[in-house]
Amino acid sequence: MVKVNKEKCIGCGYCTSVCPEVFELGEDGKSRVKEDADFEKNKDCIKEAKEGCPVGAIEE
Repeated sequence: MVKVNKEKCIGCGYCTSVCPEVFELGEDGKSRVKEDADFEKNKDCIKEAKEGCPVGAIEE
């Protein structure tokens, strides 16, 4: 299970650019995990998004 820590997220959009199948920007301007995201299929881009997040907001 992947989630975005809303308190840490600054809405830079990095995760949405490297893994749009899983992440999207919400109405609050912060990232969120898509409801129908396939974590297993997208595990590589999830890892890249997690490692590249400048504030470490992506958690597993």
